[in-house]
Amino acid sequence: MKKRKIPLRKSVVSGEMFPKKDLVRIARSKEGVVSIDPTGKAPGRGAYVALEPKEAQTAWDKKILDRVLEVKITDEFYQELLDYVTHQKARKELFANE
Repeated sequence: MKKRKIPLRKSVVSGEMFPKKDLVRIARSKEGVVSIDPTGKAPGRGAYVALEPKEAQTAWDKKILDRVLEVKITDEFYQELLDYVTHQKARKELFANE
């Protein structure tokens, strides 16, 4: 059986390459609306952040997503991102132990 190629993407925070499923995509629409894109298919400019709370916190502290997506992002959005990443990491660890 042929081995499937795993798509890789680069985290905008650390610059490391990760499998796409280990990242969360942040999308900016043409209207400038920024949202978390769990499907990875929303239209617009995208940036990837690893599913690590430390990376999400670093992105918030250094305002990395503001620069990459060229839009002002609120602290509420960064908090939502941090909560989402923390939740997804906990889910992944929970299901990995089963």
